[in-house]
Amino acid sequence: MPPRSYPTARQKRLGAELRKMRERAGLSGADIARFLGGERATASHIESGRYGVSAERVRHLAAHCSATDKRLVNALAAMAEERGKGWWEEYRGRLSPGFLDLAELEHHALYMRAIDMLYVPGLLQTPAYAKELILGRVSRLPEVEIRVEHRMRRREIFDRPQPPEFQALIHEAALRMRYCRPETMREQLDFLIDASSWPGVSIQVVPFSRQITGSVHSMLYAGAAIPQLDTVQIDSAFDGEFLDAEPYLVKYRALWDSVEEISLDADESRKFIHRIAQEM
Repeated sequence: MPPRSYPTARQKRLGAELRKMRERAGLSGADIARFLGGERATASHIESGRYGVSAERVRHLAAHCSATDKRLVNALAAMAEERGKGWWEEYRGRLSPGFLDLAELEHHALYMRAIDMLYVPGLLQTPAYAKELILGRVSRLPEVEIRVEHRMRRREIFDRPQPPEFQALIHEAALRMRYCRPETMREQLDFLIDASSWPGVSIQVVPFSRQITGSVHSMLYAGAAIPQLDTVQIDSAFDGEFLDAEPYLVKYRALWDSVEEISLDADESRKFIHRIAQEM
């Protein structure tokens, strides 16, 4: 089987974790290639996500590298067992890979924590609000429609029998910024109030009156089966950056805690959003 031309962020993550496992054991890529009985490029392709691996091979590699963290090995084996293409693959070649990787990240997350300073979180946007936001960044109408459709489909995760827990800390600025017509914004705020009653969804507002210490920016923290495999996604106008190094994970966990501490509770937040909607 030829190597993958464009591995997904999740496939790259599995390969990167296998590389870390090898490096902790003090082994070279050539050592792994010899162990697997493949060419010298075999290890490189696996660690870049260009070659898929089976759960059995992951366990064999872990044993060869004397890896003792059973939870990590089990989690990596579970990642290796994932087969089939998710709905987001329908958009490959129509949207940039970052959008597909975000949908895949949300699909596999056990829980998510979002901080949004200027916009309503993408998972909780109405079609009309999303369209107005995207129109400010993209001039080609067909791409706008595709991106709105993709954004709405991401919300399918909440339709599962056991949806992932989703906690959103939204700054008051995001609720008042006039990206769209007042009636569109009122609809969006009413939708937020409704979404706050969904199973597993928690929405808290950070009002202007609360002092923010340090630099705070929007982010999505996606929790995995074990903390070592958590991921932070930083949004941008056209794509997203994925961070998974432990120092970053520690930093963004602390950021979440600091913002949550100054947020209104869920009940206060619903009332707060309702007041803003009435003012529109």
